[in-house]
Order: sequence, then structure tokens, then C-alpha cells
Amino acid sequence: MRLPLTYAILAFIATCANIAAQDLALRAYSGPWDVVLSVIAGTGIGLVTKYVLDKKYIFGFRARDVAHDSVTFALYTMTGVATTLVFWGFEFGFDHVFASKAMRYTGGVIGLAIGYFMKYRLDRRFVFRTEAA
Repeated sequence: MRLPLTYAILAFIATCANIAAQDLALRAYSGPWDVVLSVIAGTGIGLVTKYVLDKKYIFGFRARDVAHDSVTFALYTMTGVATTLVFWGFEFGFDHVFASKAMRYTGGVIGLAIGYFMKYRLDRRFVFRTEAA
């Protein structure tokens, strides 16, 4: 029971980082494509945050060197492509249907929760397969 709880807490932290980065990006830039750019910024911050947390606290991963860590991060990013599409689908879908920032973020949170559930399974199988607990 400890691993699912830990994963949920870390996913919550990464979700907060993602949404906070989006909000900061929107405060810094208001213009054409502001929402899209903010979602991209949030995705990047969330990705790096989640990778750092997952590799240490979920998978106990220790890179041999920078090259090994870079390859692992690239694999981690690739497993995130499909889950990112889920997240973006919910966030942009809620934005389109409800036309409000609060509901767009709600869609983002829902999409991230679904995506993180999928991502754990992908990462365990394809990214951290030898290091997985």
C-alpha cells in the first residue's frame, strides 16, 4: 500500500508544479497562443519534476553517469507522449466546452491523473525495468 500512496503524493506534487507553471506563464505572457504556450510550459515543468521524483522515490534509480541519465530521461519522455495527449485532450477539451480557466485546470488535473496512472505502468515496463521495485 505504501507504493501507491507515495506515487499518488508525488503525482500530486508534479500536478501542482504543472498547473503553477501554467499560471505563471499566463501571468507573464498574454497574447496569441497564450494558453497553448502555458500548457507546454506546464508540461515541461511537470515532466522534469515527475522524472526527478519517480526515479528517486518510486523506482530507486541511480544513473551510472550523465549519459545513462540522459538516455533514461529520453525513454521517460517517450513513454509520456501518449499520456501527454490524454492530459492535453482533457485540458483543451474542458477549455473548449466550459471556456473558463478554472475548468481548463480541472480538465488538466483529470487528464494528468489518468495519464500518471498509465505512465507508471509504462515506466515500470519500458524505462526503469531493471531498476523497478
